[in-house]
Amino acid sequence: MDPQAEGEFRQFVASRSAALFRAAVLLSGDRGQAEDLLQGALAKAALRWRRIRSDPEANVRRILYRDQVSRWRLRSWGRETPAAAVPERADARDPVGDADLRLSLAGALRRLPPRQRAVLVLRFYEDLDERQAAELLEVSVGTIRSATWRGLARLRTLCAGLELTPEAPR
Repeated sequence: MDPQAEGEFRQFVASRSAALFRAAVLLSGDRGQAEDLLQGALAKAALRWRRIRSDPEANVRRILYRDQVSRWRLRSWGRETPAAAVPERADARDPVGDADLRLSLAGALRRLPPRQRAVLVLRFYEDLDERQAAELLEVSVGTIRSATWRGLARLRTLCAGLELTPEAPR
């Protein structure tokens, strides 16, 4: 990589790595795995920098999601991670109630199967529509819909603080 391209890459990493890391943590459910996932994605991006420098963040995110999909396709589906009991619902007057809900939701998200977690992160954190998520994960739109429905239903059972809305799965 020439010095100018290397400078551009370093600037990209410095400015966008925090946001990319947050997405990687949500995808993997583990900070250590997220670090590995992001490091691998950035290494791949560095090798292709000349071709992707026009839209590097989209390309790095695509690498992140595809690498995570590869990981959960290779892992066995029988593994479960034990988690502590979901805390009681916070009092409406409790100023830390939102923080408790976020922590509870993060714990519940980690307990979802990798595919459901990836789909929910794409749909609700990355704000992609069903078609975009399906293209990124290389699955059908129907798979995205069913994984979204099942993932949201499972989150509601795991995270007591989530409210059921009329349009949400029951």
